Amino acid sequence: MEKNKAKTKKNLRRKLRVRKKVSGSSSCPRLTVFRSLRHMYAQIIDDEAGCTLVSASTANVDVNGAYKGNVASAAIIGEALARKAQEVGIRQVCFDRNGYRYHGRIKALAEAARKAGLVF
Repeated sequence: MEKNKAKTKKNLRRKLRVRKKVSGSSSCPRLTVFRSLRHMYAQIIDDEAGCTLVSASTANVDVNGAYKGNVASAAIIGEALARKAQEVGIRQVCFDRNGYRYHGRIKALAEAARKAGLVF
């Protein structure tokens, strides 16, 4: 139990270290990512207004295959999020990796969003 508390505390410190440098505004909102074992969630947030502008997740988007926590489904979420953002009129965002390392699912989501037209 003590090991899990230490790990959670370490992850929170890493997350706050990233959030200290990254903040979203109305001109350049923040794209934040959360990954769980089963699903992947991404949303674009305006921190000044305190509201979510666009969101996408594997829980909502139709992803082929049973397991939705893999790199392929993360890329689909990145494309879907970029498409929704462009419909609303968002072209440029700042990327908040939420303390996760930039590889695997996080990297796949970011690169797919870039390829679909978002500028980081």
